[in-house]
Amino acid sequence: MKTTREFYPDGERYLFDFKLCTLKKGYAQLDTSQDAWYYGNWANPEKLIMVSYAEGDCCIKQAESKEEFIEEVRSWAEWNKENGYSPFGIDPLCNEGLIEKFKSLGLGDLLH
Repeated sequence: MKTTREFYPDGERYLFDFKLCTLKKGYAQLDTSQDAWYYGNWANPEKLIMVSYAEGDCCIKQAESKEEFIEEVRSWAEWNKENGYSPFGIDPLCNEGLIEKFKSLGLGDLLH
């Protein structure tokens, strides 16, 4: 897994919601009960990318295979569940293409 870290000193999650990790670019939101203007997560099942943003820190993980991406999404979901940040779910923003892509990866049970 290739991991890139960046810092956005004046950032907020809306930069990702409306510009960097948009539905048009193939991203779904990964929702938890801790989501806020300073925290959010997104996943792109086509490019096998997960993006996490927290208080200016951004971590971008690029999986090298579908299996690695699936493992990372499931690991992330389990971590959130174990730490009480539920409900967790992948929000494909009612996009049928994204819904089908996550289902084809075996992640349909995490959709909401």
